Amino acid sequence: MHNKNNILYSEYIKQTAIFSWFLFVTFIFCINISVAEISINVSKIRIGIHGNHTRLVIETSKPIAYSAFILSNPDRLVIDLPAVNWRAGRIKDGGLITGLRFGLFKAGISRIVIDAKQSIKIIKHFRLAPSGSNAHRLVFDISADFSNLNYKKIISYDWQKYISQKKLPTIIKKISIKNSTKSQKITIVIDPGHGGPDPGAIGIGGSYEKKITLAVAKVVKKKLEKTGRYNVILTRNQDIYIPLRKRYGKAEKHQAQLFISLHADKIGRSNVRGASVYTLSEKASDKEAAALARKENKADIIVGEDLSIYDENVAHILLDIQQRSTMQESAYFAEMMVSELGSKITLLRNTHRFAGFAVLKSPTIPSVLVELGYLSNRKDEKLLSNSKHHLKIAAAILKACDRFFKRKKHLNGM
Repeated sequence: MHNKNNILYSEYIKQTAIFSWFLFVTFIFCINISVAEISINVSKIRIGIHGNHTRLVIETSKPIAYSAFILSNPDRLVIDLPAVNWRAGRIKDGGLITGLRFGLFKAGISRIVIDAKQSIKIIKHFRLAPSGSNAHRLVFDISADFSNLNYKKIISYDWQKYISQKKLPTIIKKISIKNSTKSQKITIVIDPGHGGPDPGAIGIGGSYEKKITLAVAKVVKKKLEKTGRYNVILTRNQDIYIPLRKRYGKAEKHQAQLFISLHADKIGRSNVRGASVYTLSEKASDKEAAALARKENKADIIVGEDLSIYDENVAHILLDIQQRSTMQESAYFAEMMVSELGSKITLLRNTHRFAGFAVLKSPTIPSVLVELGYLSNRKDEKLLSNSKHHLKIAAAILKACDRFFKRKKHLNGM
């Protein structure tokens, strides 16, 4: 009877692995299709001040569908467009607008997030056809809002039509049973921090954290999978935004045994450099760790996520027995990571730190956040843009993973 249960459980794991692989391939295929079909360019974005309102003008190569809404705490205007080629560059602050971010928010949808000085409302929105030297234009007029009322989402008449036409591609080919061999490998999820409208830190030389973390993640994936022992899944494989909860949620969905989030921060002191490793804790190890956690936890706000949809009790995970056990395993792996990184690259002092990082809050999967270095330091920024340095990081992560799972195998008496 015991053997029969084992066989049934093995078959369940096999089918789960096949289904997970199917979903993953479908998701990636969908994203690639949407990117390939991009045919609209955003060539310029302008700000004008007209009396008591601020005008935002977005120039496009074709008429474009859109959706927009207002968020508070902090105050933002969020504009969703079909996937576009962004060629507009940056804008200067003006009127009620203090900043702008752009990126691919999800498959087929680009997002613009406009930061505002205070509570705002949309008083007018419309499209203009080309005239003279002007291209197609999408126009938003915003003004201060003192009503403290939730502003209704606005959409163009063709936005719903665009959304309804977005369908997941059908994969007709049957998935070979050979793919179930992945279930026998150790699954690790690598999370390239930031992405899409959220660039993360921007280095003194102009490098973007979101690009560096993705580049390193791809090298780590290749290094680990080459051994034949690991099945590595990236939370994102291109410049797209993934909400914090969905990052560790992806690890839980794929029943990963380890979650590694990669970052490259920037601070006010340009002489500080070196890598560090963070784990989850209710109480931060120091002020710097606490400040970093606060910054990283704002990622969803940066890209225009409405966090009011989450219950406050859900946002603060209760550290039960299972969570504490996972935190202990995370700490073991962090120490191994520190040791291996230290043999390859420069480390920050007090290398293993801890704080309340939202991305590390899986109650079942050991999780660490690796700060690869500081983009505020010229030497670190240069190294983090170097492919040879990426290989050193990947080699260290591989050794740490090998040590961690060797220890687990020994403890389990296998």
